[in-house]
Amino acid sequence: MESFNHLLLSLDGILGSAPWFPWVLLGVGLFFTLYLGFPQIRYFRHAVKITQGKYDKPSDPGDTSHFQALATALSGTVGTGNIGGVGLAIFLGGPAALFWMWVTAFLGMTTKFVEVTLSHKYRIKAADGYYAGGPMFYMERRLNMKWLAVLFAIATVISSFGTGSLPQVNNIAQAMYDTFGLNKALTGGILAILLGMVIIGGITRIAKVTSTIVPVMAVFYVIGALAVIIYNYQNIIPSFIEVFSGAFNGSAAAGGFLGASFAYAFNRGVNRGLFSNEAGQGSAPIAHASARADEPVSEGMVSLLEPFIDTIIICTLTGLVILSSGAWTEKYLNQFERADMFVVAGSYSDKNPEDVDQLYNFLRGKESEVQYYSGSVVVADGKALNEGEFTLINARSVAEDVEYRVGEDNYSGVLTVTEGRFANLDVDIWGNSLLHSVALTNRAFQKGFFGEYGSLIVTLGILLFAFSTAIAWSYYGDRSMIYLFGPRAVMPYRLVYVVAFFWAAIEDTTVIWNLSAVTIVIMTLPNLFGISVLAREMKDTVKEYWKDPSHK
Repeated sequence: MESFNHLLLSLDGILGSAPWFPWVLLGVGLFFTLYLGFPQIRYFRHAVKITQGKYDKPSDPGDTSHFQALATALSGTVGTGNIGGVGLAIFLGGPAALFWMWVTAFLGMTTKFVEVTLSHKYRIKAADGYYAGGPMFYMERRLNMKWLAVLFAIATVISSFGTGSLPQVNNIAQAMYDTFGLNKALTGGILAILLGMVIIGGITRIAKVTSTIVPVMAVFYVIGALAVIIYNYQNIIPSFIEVFSGAFNGSAAAGGFLGASFAYAFNRGVNRGLFSNEAGQGSAPIAHASARADEPVSEGMVSLLEPFIDTIIICTLTGLVILSSGAWTEKYLNQFERADMFVVAGSYSDKNPEDVDQLYNFLRGKESEVQYYSGSVVVADGKALNEGEFTLINARSVAEDVEYRVGEDNYSGVLTVTEGRFANLDVDIWGNSLLHSVALTNRAFQKGFFGEYGSLIVTLGILLFAFSTAIAWSYYGDRSMIYLFGPRAVMPYRLVYVVAFFWAAIEDTTVIWNLSAVTIVIMTLPNLFGISVLAREMKDTVKEYWKDPSHK
C-alpha cells in the first residue's frame, strides 16, 4: 500500500498538484465568465426562481424536478470535501488556501453553468427508460469525438470510486471511530448495506432520498458552525485578515504550522475547491440530465447555484470554524499514520525560528540543511532513548511526546529507519502533532458553545454529507457504465461499488485522498477541453433562451 501511495503521489505531481493545472481550471472559468458576461451574477436571481419551480411545465421531458436534480447534484458535491477537504486545504496551504477556494467557486459557477447546459442539450433517453446525459454525450453527438467520450466515461467510473465512494466512507468511519469508538469495519458494513438499498432503485429513489437529506444536513451544519464562529467572535476579523494577507504571499508559520508558500496555498486551494464543488469535472451534468426541462439553459442556470452553496457558503463556514478556533496551529494527541510521518536527522524544534525556516524549505523541496535520517530508534518502555539523533515529523509538524506502543502496551526494542521511513513498523506510534482533514475539523468544532459535544456535529454532518455523496456518485458511475457497455453492466458495477465502499472504511486516509486527487484530474481535463471548443455554441444557446419573453 505504501508503494501504491508513492505512485499516486507521483501521478498527482504531474497532474493535479502540477503548477499548470490550477491555471487551466481557473483559466477556463475566467474565459467563460468574461465571454458570457458574468452569468453567475446576472442570472443568479433567475436561477433561484427556476429552482423554486416558477417556470416548470408538467409536459417537459425528464425524470426529476429542477430541485431534485439540484439536490442530487449537491449531494454529490456537498460531502467530505466541505468538512475534511477544507481541513486538508488549510493544513497544507494555511488560511490563504481558503481565498483560492473562493476564487475557484466564483469562476466555477460559470464553468458549471456551461457544462450542464451543453450536456443537457445533448442528453438521450437510455435503454433503461431513463434520461442519460453528461459530457460524454456532447463529446460524441456534437464534437464527433467518440474516443474522447469513451475516455471521459472511463474516467468517470474510476472517479466514482476515487471521489464518490472511497474518501466518503473513509472519513465517515474515521469520524465515527473518533467520536463513538465504533469499529471502522462495522461502520463500513452497515453503511454499505444502506447504500446498496438506495442505489438499487435508480435515479427516482436516489432523487427522493437526496432531496430530503440535503436541506436537512445543510441547515444542521450551518447552525453548528455558527455556534463555533460566534463563540470565537473575537477571531473572526483576524481570520479574514490572515486569509487575504496570505493570498498572494503565502501563509506564515504559526504555532505548530511551519508555513506555506503562495504556490502551495494557491495549488491546494484550487485543488480542494475543485474536489468540493466539482465545477469543471463534468459530474454534475450527469445528475442534471434527469431534470424535467426542454430548454438546456434553464437547467444550466440551476446548476450555477451549486458552487455558491457548496463552497462560498458551506466551505467558508468550515474554514472560519477552523481558523477562528485556532485548531489549525495546535498539536493534539493522535496515532500517527505511516503515510503522514517521516524522520529527519538531528534535533529540531518549531520554537526555534531558524529550525522552522530549515524545515519549511525542506518540506517545499528547497535547499535545506535538513536530511532524512537513516539508523536506529532505540526504545525502552515506549520512549526513544536516542531522541537527540533524530526528529520525528508527523502531519508536516514536529511531533512531541512521542510514544511507541504495541496495542495497549509500551514497546521496547530497536526500530530501523531507512531514508526517513521506518523499515518494518509493526509498532503503533502516538504523540502530539498537527491534525488534518476530518480530525482537524472535528477538534475545531469542539472549541465552541457545545464544547466536546461539537464533535457530534461533525460526525453527524459528515455521515449525512458523505453518504449522500456516495449515493449521487453511484448514479454518475452507472450512467457511464450504460454509455460504455449498456444496461447489463449496471448491476455488476453497483455490486463492486458497494464492496469498495466497505473496503475504504478500513483503509489509510492519506492513500484515499491521494487516489481521489488523481481521479478528479483525469476526469476534468477532457471536459474542460470539450466545453472550450463549444464556446460559441454556448453563447448562441444562451442568446436563444433569452429571446423567449416568458423568461424575462
